[in-house]
Amino acid sequence: MSTIGIPGLILILILALVLFGPKKLPELGRAVGHTLKEFKNATRSLTSDDDDEDEAKRKEQAKDTTVAKTAVITEKDAFDREKIEREIRERLERERIEKEIREKMEVERSQMEKEQQKA
Repeated sequence: MSTIGIPGLILILILALVLFGPKKLPELGRAVGHTLKEFKNATRSLTSDDDDEDEAKRKEQAKDTTVAKTAVITEKDAFDREKIEREIRERLERERIEKEIREKMEVERSQMEKEQQKA
């Protein structure tokens, strides 16, 4: 395929001038310009519609992802909460057991002191 080039373009302009005349040529040029402008706008609107659809899909996916992340975070928060509650229960139980042991040791110490005083 060969390109038109400058000589071919000049030939086309001369043919258009002969066929349409000098009065109709500016009107024809305007009409071609408007047609190209409308074609460009239509193409742009089609691509923007596709972009709008893509953007809507992206927003929907982002929303789904956010909901999924929120669910994961909620599950993680629940798991962390359970873990903390378990640790608190264990610590309270440990403190209770330590208190009982101290009380028993205190009772045994006082009993030993009483036995030493009797002896």
